Amino acid sequence: MKKTTYYVLIVILFVATASAQNITVNGIVTSSVDALPLIGVNVKVQNTNTGAVSDFDGNFSISNVVPGAILEFTYLGFEPKELPASVNMTVSLTEDNESLDEVVVIGYGTQKKKEVTGAVTVIGSKAIEKLNPVRIEQALQGQVAGVNVTSNSGSPGSGSNIRIRGISTNRDSRPLILVDGNVIEDLSVVNPSDIKSMNILKDATAGIYGVRAANGVILITTKSGRKNSDLKFQFDTYAGIQQTSKKLDLLNPTDFAIYVNDAADTTKFFVYPQMGTDWQDEVFETAIISNVNFSASGGTEKSTYSFGASYLDQDGIVGLGKSNYNRLTARLNYQYDILDNLKITAIGLHTTSEKNNLAEGGIGAVLYNAVNINPNLATRDVDGNYSLSTDILQAEIVNPLAQVVNNYNTTRVSKVSGTLGLDYTFLDNFTASSKFQINHSNVRDDIFRPEVDYGNGKSLTLVDKDNDINVFKNEIVDNGADFDDFTWDGYITYENTFKENHNLTVLLGASIFRTKGFYYGYNLTSENGNNSPDQSVWDLGQADYRYTDTELAFGKGQFESRLYSLFTRVQYNFKGKYLISGVLRRDLSSKFSHINNNNVGYFPSASVGWNVSEEAFLKDSSWLNNLKLRASYGVIGNDRIPDFSYVSLLDGEATYDPGEITTRDELVNGAAVGEIGNPNIKWEEQIAKNIGFDASLFNNKINISADLFSKVTEDLLIDPQTSGILGAAAPGSKFPFVNAGSVENKGVEFSINYNDRLSDDFKFNVGFNFTTIDNKVLSLNGNIPPALGEFGVGISQTGISRMIPGLPIGHFYGYQTNGVYQTQAEIDVLNANSPEGVYHATAAPGDLKFVDTDGNGFIDENDRTNIGDPIADITMGLNIGFTYKNIDFSANAFASVGNDMVRDYERKDLYANRGTYVLDRWQGTGTSNTVPRAVAGASVNTDLFSDYHVEDASFLRLQNVQLGYSINPKMLSNTGFDKCRIYISGNNLLTITDYLGYDPSASNGGDPTNNGGPIGAGIDKGFYPTASSYLIGLNLNF
Repeated sequence: MKKTTYYVLIVILFVATASAQNITVNGIVTSSVDALPLIGVNVKVQNTNTGAVSDFDGNFSISNVVPGAILEFTYLGFEPKELPASVNMTVSLTEDNESLDEVVVIGYGTQKKKEVTGAVTVIGSKAIEKLNPVRIEQALQGQVAGVNVTSNSGSPGSGSNIRIRGISTNRDSRPLILVDGNVIEDLSVVNPSDIKSMNILKDATAGIYGVRAANGVILITTKSGRKNSDLKFQFDTYAGIQQTSKKLDLLNPTDFAIYVNDAADTTKFFVYPQMGTDWQDEVFETAIISNVNFSASGGTEKSTYSFGASYLDQDGIVGLGKSNYNRLTARLNYQYDILDNLKITAIGLHTTSEKNNLAEGGIGAVLYNAVNINPNLATRDVDGNYSLSTDILQAEIVNPLAQVVNNYNTTRVSKVSGTLGLDYTFLDNFTASSKFQINHSNVRDDIFRPEVDYGNGKSLTLVDKDNDINVFKNEIVDNGADFDDFTWDGYITYENTFKENHNLTVLLGASIFRTKGFYYGYNLTSENGNNSPDQSVWDLGQADYRYTDTELAFGKGQFESRLYSLFTRVQYNFKGKYLISGVLRRDLSSKFSHINNNNVGYFPSASVGWNVSEEAFLKDSSWLNNLKLRASYGVIGNDRIPDFSYVSLLDGEATYDPGEITTRDELVNGAAVGEIGNPNIKWEEQIAKNIGFDASLFNNKINISADLFSKVTEDLLIDPQTSGILGAAAPGSKFPFVNAGSVENKGVEFSINYNDRLSDDFKFNVGFNFTTIDNKVLSLNGNIPPALGEFGVGISQTGISRMIPGLPIGHFYGYQTNGVYQTQAEIDVLNANSPEGVYHATAAPGDLKFVDTDGNGFIDENDRTNIGDPIADITMGLNIGFTYKNIDFSANAFASVGNDMVRDYERKDLYANRGTYVLDRWQGTGTSNTVPRAVAGASVNTDLFSDYHVEDASFLRLQNVQLGYSINPKMLSNTGFDKCRIYISGNNLLTITDYLGYDPSASNGGDPTNNGGPIGAGIDKGFYPTASSYLIGLNLNF
């Protein structure tokens, strides 16, 4: 008995001792994004039923926990986390962008990612933060399959061209962009740091937005507060330097002189210069960029609020302050529950920006002059003045340094965007929503062109003749514009679940959109000697209006259009397994005539999905977490043409004979029909098809998405060449629009991502995506193909970009070459066999050998053919990153394959500089079969557009590398800071390409007379290169 009692006492003592060694765990759980506490996080001791849930402040407490036990943290939309228990814990959870329960914005509503039936891609704030984009567009390149972004220019403040799944129209191919439901045309109004997520709709499911969604939709959601949370602040800043990413390989003074003598076939330089000027070194500079962002957020039991302000200041790598861009943005997001079932939302954005403009991207631009001006010229003359480029006869080429110094061209923009919305829930399953959105922007252009002598005959020299005496003048331009648009959306949503398994959502709504604009301004040329850039047109007396009263009376300088819409969407799923969605939208547009209801369009779409992994035969799979098959089909309209294209306007010019006149002075000048209208035009209709799948493997470590898509645009709105009898060549007139032909885009999208926590301290991720694009014009219905784009200056090489059935839209149209003529005997043989007696007119040994594509025995304009196109065949993106303890690293690269570009930044003048590739020119039989001889004056080599001037612009670019360090939260516990991270970052660090120009990723977006359409795109007249930047930054949460 005594022994038994002894054993019992030992056991009791052991248990008591063990219990005394257990601990009580207290902690707080926060979000890694904003350091705000997370409410409702499940905290569980691994392999037990013991646990807790975090409260309103993110706090939790678990008693009697064995030291070293593993705690599991799980929360919807965040990655699960496992940590060893300790007495005091601070736990930060990371958002899970691959979570199947993630909420995806799909247009007039949201949906769980698992139930989405369309091709939708989501980019979160964390991915954007890693890139430090100056503009939002930069956060899309290489991140999303099917989205291609090209820059208009690398100058500060310049925008980009976004294309989703290729080009489906011959005009405006921009996607619809909405910020918190508000249509935004210019993304410069949004600070990238304010973005919570971007949802990209790429297939027919975008049809809920009807006519405006033909080119895809980007839905941007800005950050907001969280209910029952304390006021929290976030401060982000970075600063660094920028440098040009490339300099062209140009001839040095000695090689230049040798080339000039060779081209002139006489001695122009008796002594070859050894010294000169590297004009690119003079023009390119190291520029500063800095950005500061401050935001605050929080919430009460009934409200959430968020505020943000940022300031960006960026000098240009050309001209520094002369091409400076600065932007101030402010954002306010407020939500309040007036009643339990009535919520009001107010969102406001305000942006002011100022951009100093240097001439760029064309003839007479600063870089164009730096490339073409002769390298033997000094920057200044013996008197210390800027030197004059008198050797070069071309009027537009001047000293680029003088051009920069004397440039005064500033654009100031003020924009306000606001959204006011109400959401009312009634009868348990119904929600009525009403939103009113407004955008207003004021744009002011202030230009001063001072009295500067750039040399005789130079176009930038403002000179008038007064009795054969040069009278220098200055010029002042004050132009402005106001733009307004208004949108009202009203819709009712019904959501219900029947018998636990049948889930139904029905949307019914209406939308009204109106946009208008007004242009105004004044200009003045003065000769009073006042040469101050601070003067205005009113300082110097009478000014000329931008538009005359007559022009205003005929509608010049203003526009207005409207769109009225009704829409409905029905979504159903059974057990979350079988998914179906249908959309119908009716649009009425002011862009078309009401005759035959041409202004009314009905656009249906449908999509289905099957969560195969929910089936019994896959439910218990150990390696397949999710597999969803989906397909969509729909028709989407497009009305992006100029206003009133369906009616002829009196905005042209004409001379009238009033009758019985005797002299020309009695003729009357007046208005006449300008742009010729066509009352029969109607909507373009895009038929969009998509099949795809989404899969998650091995505990969601691997995520795969693939899509096969086709977009065929029918009844294409084009303005083809027509008979002169219509008067389309008259002043102020143009070809009328017609519905003619179709164009197809088809391709494959694929993305794969791997995310894994390899240990408690190490997490690794890598992602790869690619997209193929096959673009083809299917038909023009017998119309003469549109032709735009120009090569060279004053040599009549226009219409080099075409739209011809069977070929890509905007392909280059010119002569195909096959080497260089080596001898006169070779040419004589060809002439002897030609039915015309001359095979290739004016050709000589050393000239390019054109291909007789039509086989008629001689070279003429009918031999022109497709010699390339600017549309990439394949685009690819690679993203890689890891975190190790407090260190994080990320890098991303982008590649484009199969896109061509026209090299057209070289002026054809004897004394204009050339690229070093001319060192390999033909200088006698057998010396070269690729680069033609040096010539002065007219030549088939320079004056006829051929594939010699078209280059493969494929490239691979290392876009961003970032390395960061976060201070341990425990070290910050007594400082008031929740997060402190410092980082270094590099953007546009390396580009591998064979293209000789500055930037293979740039695009002029098409001919400006074609509203930025693809016909005329890819012609490089001296693109401003995207800068390489090196930054250091700081992220603080408190």
